[in-house]
Amino acid sequence: QLRLVESGGGSVQPGGSLRLSCTAAENFLDYYTIGFFRQAAGKEREGVSCISGNGERTYYADSVKGRFTISRDLKKNTVYLQMNSLTPEDTAVYYCAADDTTRLEAAQQMCNMYGPRDYWGQGTQVTVSS
Repeated sequence: QLRLVESGGGSVQPGGSLRLSCTAAENFLDYYTIGFFRQAAGKEREGVSCISGNGERTYYADSVKGRFTISRDLKKNTVYLQMNSLTPEDTAVYYCAADDTTRLEAAQQMCNMYGPRDYWGQGTQVTVSS
């Protein structure tokens, strides 16, 4: 059972930045495809950004391209989501998830909400408001 712990959420003004962290309580993070998802009040959960097991493939939702960057630090077993130029439309609970696969195409499939996720984090609130 892979345990994922998220941190970094909070409140920020429009135009501000936040960095979310998703830390796995296990080594060998490169064996998993990792993604960040979000769910705004009254809306369905959507994929935001995902990264393949070897880090070579990244995927971004159109709404965050050019503003968000996903990265990872294997030594820290952590995947990061740097969020810049935040807008009120980015307000949501953000979750990280992991799939036990290293297939390169899994990152895009994951963010396209294809199939169930193997593991979920607990979620962290991001609020963008003036």
